[in-house]
Amino acid sequence: MIGVDPIDEWSKAQERVIALLEGASAEQVESRVPSCPDWTVRDLFSHMVGLGTDVVAGDEPDDHNETWTAKQVEARRDHSVAQLVEEWRATAEPLRAWMREHGPRPLGDVIIHEQDLRGALGVPGGKDSGGVALIRDRFAPRVGGRLPEGTTLGLVGKQWSWASDDGDPEQADVVLHADEFELHRASLARRSANQIRSWTTKGDVEPVLDAFATLGDLPAEDRTE
Repeated sequence: MIGVDPIDEWSKAQERVIALLEGASAEQVESRVPSCPDWTVRDLFSHMVGLGTDVVAGDEPDDHNETWTAKQVEARRDHSVAQLVEEWRATAEPLRAWMREHGPRPLGDVIIHEQDLRGALGVPGGKDSGGVALIRDRFAPRVGGRLPEGTTLGLVGKQWSWASDDGDPEQADVVLHADEFELHRASLARRSANQIRSWTTKGDVEPVLDAFATLGDLPAEDRTE
């Protein structure tokens, strides 16, 4: 996305997440995260902190597998939010240097999980950030790559649109109309099949629902942040 610095967006998202966690009560920190139901808010934050530490240390498997992420959480099981924030701040500049050399892949983790945390805590924010736009543009083609052969998909927001065949989104076989943020979260498997159905203005969406399961199964219940 022209004019948006992904490393700067990572830094801004980090500060938003820190403010979010520092403003959470002890009870909220131990609450479950609907988008990551095996984890509490503290667990998810531990993963986010641990990912940065591991990437800087050169410990990053290609698939970000469950064993790797679980180790990040377990290693910080007894850490307070303040301790996690301290570690993350210490990792920030080395991670920015890593991204300048290797690319801004870690931006996805912080942008995606910021909204997961906001959904768990009921504190909206960050929806219009440049980072969200960058990850939206990164994941829309992943949805496109999962479509049934010969089927085209158009996503139409208020100020953003995308077509799987690079044509006119309104002329695609299946067309969805929704707010850009909702389409973004759907592309991350953070919206239910019923939500996606409700946005469909053209075509049969049923065969393309699985294309949205980029990061796991679609949730059974509707989701909002």
